[in-house]
Amino acid sequence: MKNIFIAILLISYSIINAQNFKAYQFYNQKGKEIKTDKLVKELAEYDIVFFGENHNSSINHWLQLKITEALYEKKNGQLILGAEMFERDNQSQLNQYLSGKFDAKTLKDSARLWNNFATDYKPLVDFAKDKKLNFIATNIPRRYASQTAKEGLESLNNLTEKEKTYIAQLPIKVTLDTPGYPEMKKMMGDHADGTKVMNFISAQATKDATMAESILKNMQAGKTFIHYNGNYHSKEFGGIYWYIKQKNPNLKMAVISVFESEDPELKVPEKEYIPTDFNLIIPSDMTKTY
Repeated sequence: MKNIFIAILLISYSIINAQNFKAYQFYNQKGKEIKTDKLVKELAEYDIVFFGENHNSSINHWLQLKITEALYEKKNGQLILGAEMFERDNQSQLNQYLSGKFDAKTLKDSARLWNNFATDYKPLVDFAKDKKLNFIATNIPRRYASQTAKEGLESLNNLTEKEKTYIAQLPIKVTLDTPGYPEMKKMMGDHADGTKVMNFISAQATKDATMAESILKNMQAGKTFIHYNGNYHSKEFGGIYWYIKQKNPNLKMAVISVFESEDPELKVPEKEYIPTDFNLIIPSDMTKTY
């Protein structure tokens, strides 16, 4: 009878344990688990926080909102928000929405919003609106990035002075020393046309450099600027992080990178894992928003 009782306990424990699914786990750069309250406490000490994302990850977007809310409380409202998903020439429309002069439909009709804006980014914008925070449209208008990919970086010199205000100051430095850019070159293959490869990388650089400049121009002393961007734009301390570092190496910046895992315990991946300051591990089968 005793053995049967022990067996029942073991089976019950196994069932309960098997149902303990993890939705996410944060790690620091050394691979140690970090709880969200400690994460927020540490983030509050930074001038700039890059919160990387997989654009279609529901848990990723939810965590961006919850961490932002917690950071707002920790910093007593001393926050500035900004995002890749909004382009510089739409700042006016975004400001009109934040001030209450535009409703959601007017914003949608007048600005170039991403298809998943309503589910994934509107909650962040509405938080800024509710708390009267600045929300900066940091990215280059996509037409200029597309132009660079097709015609090269030099073609931007032909833009009008007004158009040039929407991109980083020219000339934009493009180098394969930037983390992530050699990977882009490799992705295009050894037989790809050299000019096309560099134009493609330069288009990425126009985005990164413009977002970096936008952040630097809108920072305020004592406030943490939290920036939401695709993981690739700040992974391995490259992209936007790298461009800001060239301009102001003394700023204290943190990168939150995101990785997917099939491990139910969401342990640090063994392969293709290059950690940054903080690292978010999420299930690879987590619900996608599109």
